[in-house]
This record gives sequence, structure tokens and C-alpha cells, in this order.
Amino acid sequence: MAQSSPPTTICVFCGSSPGLSPAYLAAARSLAHAFHARNIHLVYGGGTVGLMGEIARTLVSLSGPDAVHGIIPKALIKYEQAGRPAAGETPVQQQQQQQQTASENTETTSQQSVSSQQQVSPPPPQQQQQQQQQQLPDQTIFGRTTVVSSMHERKQLMTQMVLAGGPGSGFIALPGGYGTLEELAEVTTWNQLGIHGAGIVLFDVEGFWRGLVGWMDHATAQGFVGEKNRGIVQCAVDAEGCLKELREYRLSSARFDLDWDEK
Repeated sequence: MAQSSPPTTICVFCGSSPGLSPAYLAAARSLAHAFHARNIHLVYGGGTVGLMGEIARTLVSLSGPDAVHGIIPKALIKYEQAGRPAAGETPVQQQQQQQQTASENTETTSQQSVSSQQQVSPPPPQQQQQQQQQQLPDQTIFGRTTVVSSMHERKQLMTQMVLAGGPGSGFIALPGGYGTLEELAEVTTWNQLGIHGAGIVLFDVEGFWRGLVGWMDHATAQGFVGEKNRGIVQCAVDAEGCLKELREYRLSSARFDLDWDEK
């Protein structure tokens, strides 16, 4: 009996903010619907807010929790607990509430008496693990969550999961900030260096990535990016286009031929 191939697995980099245009959240939802239609699994940064929360929540509602896997550094778990959206709350309302809560917490902290400086022993490891588990995003809403120790480990595990996926697996970047750009730049560099061969696509919502595409073209014209390596990163304007680019992705012949397994 022939073994079935693993499901296509796509890592989506995107912002923990919803952005100002409704088109960004709509794009996240459209990507989730496209994933569901093709039984594609999502790997993402484990966030419950902004575009991250939107794509995870939408895909879980369509395909179930097993279709989504969030990877989050331990340091961000507290943020995730505080960042859970209340029922019926919009992403913008949620961010406003977070800002108000942060302000109130700062006030409360400054008003606390410094006289009660008692030595408090840390909870035992089993209790710490239980507390951490309670702080994780609800699996029935956001899918499975894996906690890692660092940002680098997060990207490494994301990449490993993509490489273990079936045909058409790769990376898609929705709009985002510095973190999204850094993740995108690292997997692009890894591709150029021959560390992985997965496709990389910019989901260019309302021209969001236009400036980056212009920079890549300029860097190529100025000799900093090889002409054949310019195509390492592709671009599409809708969810279907992103998936098509990954399915038809071709490796650059100018990538570095390096042996990363050599000791």
C-alpha cells in the first residue's frame, strides 16, 4: 500500500497588528479559506491578535485545530495571555484595551508600597508548567501551540515543519512590521545559501510590499543581488496567486552550493 504524502505546510509571516486597512484582515481570511480548500496546514508565530490571530482563528474554524500550529518563544507567552480577544471584540478595540490595561498596570505598580519586600520562593517546576499551559492560546480556537526558548529556535522549527510538508510547501509573507521583515529576510538568505529550497512569496495586499519589491529590483540592478537570485522571492496579489507561486516555484541556479551538514 503506497504511503500518502504529508500535507502541504505553509509558514505565514505576518503582523500582530490588524493594520489600518480592512484589506489586511480580509487577506488573512482569504488565505485561510484557500488553505482549507486544499487541505493545507498553517505554521505561524503563535499570536492571537492582529493578522496572526485572524488567519489562525479562521483556519481552525474551517479545518479544525490540527491544521494550525503556532510556534511561540516562552518570553511572549504572557503577552499572548493578555492578548486574547474578548468575545465580539474587534482587533482595533482589543489593541485599545491592551494600551489602557498597560497604562493602568503602570499606575498600580507605581502606587504599590515598597515596604513589603518578602522573599518569595518560585513555584515548583510542575506548577510552573501548569501555569504556562494555562497561559497558552485556546487550542480549540487557535490550534496547537509549541513553546520554544528563543526567536531563532522559533524560525528554525517553522522551517523544519515546512520542509517536512508535501509539495507546494513554503513561506508566505502577509503585511507586518519589523518582525515580519526580519523573518522574511532570514528565510530568503537561508534559501540563497542553500540551507533550504522552499518557495517564498510576498502577499502584496494593496501594494504593501511595493517598496520592498522596488528595493530588490534596485539591489539587483546595482549588483548586490544576482540576477538569477532575484527570483528567490516571488510576489502575488491574492491568495490563489500565492499558492500558485509556491506550487510552481523553481530554485535559482545561482544559489550557493554549500554543505551545511559538514562537521
